[in-house]
Amino acid sequence: MRSFAIIGMSSFGSFLARDLAQEGVEVLAIDLDEEKIEKIKGLVSKAVITDATDRVALAALGLGEMDGVVVSLGQIESSVLTTLHLKELKIRRIVVKALSEEHGKILEKIGANEVIFPEKDMALKVSRTLTHENIMDHVPLAEGYSIVEITPPDSFIKKSLGELDLRRNYGIQVIVIKDKKRDDVVLVPTADYVIKSGAILVMMGRDEDLKKVQSL
Repeated sequence: MRSFAIIGMSSFGSFLARDLAQEGVEVLAIDLDEEKIEKIKGLVSKAVITDATDRVALAALGLGEMDGVVVSLGQIESSVLTTLHLKELKIRRIVVKALSEEHGKILEKIGANEVIFPEKDMALKVSRTLTHENIMDHVPLAEGYSIVEITPPDSFIKKSLGELDLRRNYGIQVIVIKDKKRDDVVLVPTADYVIKSGAILVMMGRDEDLKKVQSL
C-alpha cells in the first residue's frame, strides 16, 4: 500500500488527505492545531499533533519510510523550514504548496521535488473553460502543451477521424472519445471512428494548435 504524509490541514491539505484515504492510500495527517487533527483523524490512517518546523519532532515520525510528503502550510517561513528539514531527512519525494512565485523559487532551491500552485492552477483551468465555451476540462502537461476535453465543432459531426486528419491539419492527437448518451469510452480511437452528436473529444497537443480547433 502506498503511503503519504500531509503536513498542514489547510483546506487543500485536508481535502487531499481525505481523497487519498478514500483511494486506499495510507495517510498520515500532521498539524499543530489540535482542532484540525480532531476533525481529520477519523478519516485517515493516522493523525498527529506535531510542529513540523521542529526537526527532531519531524524525524521521530518515520517519514523516510513513506512514499512521499506533501507540505501544505499557510506561512512561508514555516513551509520553507519544514521543506528544508524534510530534505535533510532524505525524504524520497517532497511536494510543497507555494503561496507565491517567489516562495516557489525558494522551495525549488532548497530541494522540493515538486512545487504546486493550487489557486493559480485552478484559476487557469477555469479561465480556459470560461473563454472557450466548448472546453469542458483543461489539464496543462508542460510549458505550451495541454490535454483538453471539448465538445466537437458541428463540422466534426458524422466525420471519421481519418477524414478530419487532425494530426496533419492541426498537429493534435485525439486520445479518448466519450459518448455522453451511451456512457461509452473509446481509448486511442482509430481512423475509422465516426464522431457522433453528444461525443466528447479528449485531445492532446500544443496550446496554440488546440486553440485553433477550439475556435472552429
